[in-house]
Amino acid sequence: MPATGIRRRGGGRFSSITQDPVLNRLVLATLVSTLGRGVFLTLTVLYFTLIVELPAMEVALLLTISSAIGVGTSYLGGHLADRFSARRLAVWLTLIEAVALACYPLATSFPVALAVACVVTATASAAHSTRGAIIARAFTGQGRVGARAVLRTVTNIGISLGSAAGGIALLLATPTAYRSVMVIAAVLTGASAFVLARLPKSVDAPQHDPTSDVPRPLRGRSPFRNPTYLALTVLSGVFGMQFGVAEVGLPLWIVHDTRAPSAVYSVLLILNTILVIAFQVRLSRGTHDVAHAGKISVLAGILMVVACGLYAGSADVAIGVAIALLVLAMVVHSFAEILSSASNWGLSFELADQSRAGAYQGVFAMGYSLGAMAAPLVISATVLTHGTMGWMVLGAVFLLSALGINLLARHHLTTAPRASAP
Repeated sequence: MPATGIRRRGGGRFSSITQDPVLNRLVLATLVSTLGRGVFLTLTVLYFTLIVELPAMEVALLLTISSAIGVGTSYLGGHLADRFSARRLAVWLTLIEAVALACYPLATSFPVALAVACVVTATASAAHSTRGAIIARAFTGQGRVGARAVLRTVTNIGISLGSAAGGIALLLATPTAYRSVMVIAAVLTGASAFVLARLPKSVDAPQHDPTSDVPRPLRGRSPFRNPTYLALTVLSGVFGMQFGVAEVGLPLWIVHDTRAPSAVYSVLLILNTILVIAFQVRLSRGTHDVAHAGKISVLAGILMVVACGLYAGSADVAIGVAIALLVLAMVVHSFAEILSSASNWGLSFELADQSRAGAYQGVFAMGYSLGAMAAPLVISATVLTHGTMGWMVLGAVFLLSALGINLLARHHLTTAPRASAP
């Protein structure tokens, strides 16, 4: 039976990890796999640029094409999780991703690098949607959002540790160091599959027969025939471009438009990581309630407007003032990220047809993938081209998307059949 929530006996924010077998295994698998992901996030672009010596344009094309592949497989992974065993699917996708990651050191040309990157992104995106389906079935209500929050926190910890490990290769700066660390990271990713294999059969779709691999016809409404859910997906993807602000827009803004040293960017990323680890679980409580999730979305939008204004204000001011404004902006931005993530998780679960949880989580993941693809272009057309005015436009985009999400939440409350009180 799915857990109705994440239990919190015995003290401690993560006491539930040792009490719930599903969350226990998901946390361990996530920690192990994100150690590997942190290594690759640190090394991949530099490896292709400095070791393989691909031109910058080819590296950008490689990342764009592989990201586009990931958009499609996001839905495919969730869809298959409704038809086959989600446990087995998660295991096989993780193993294939690990093998592909281990092939990165063998990629010495653009065609090979592109093929490897496409396999890695395709399997990683599909596996993410599969895990979303597992969470949707293993928990209900606040338990789902709480599980997402715990896993998001663990992800930040794992990526931080993995990035530090990747720094060893950067310090040694030799092809052997790069390749050795990447192979170790691939092995770690593969190891997480053995943890996922120990998940209980209850996380599989209700229509899946554990004794047979023959899929049964799917029941329930397709997410592509649910305009409210599709609108939520699009608006969440638009707001999700705030990740691109931190990853793409901010470093370029600091270097070209402020007097702050480029090293400040590293400090800002560390600050963001610390805040997410410290507050994601705490501030995610209650967002399983649709009305509350909608209101939290609006608050996140307002915070993003403030953050954009502070980022804009860091241009053409004294170095000390610029650093102070950037730090304050990142604090505000981080809380907007935390709140928007919690709100979107809650709504993505509660507005979905539970009989097709995998497909709905897959579609929702597609929205984030599309937002990530569009973010560099949008940020370039606003902030990097028009400066302060561009920040204002970007802030308005975030606020409007947040208001739209709130309207969808209110619409759902007025049109969806009333469920019995728990």
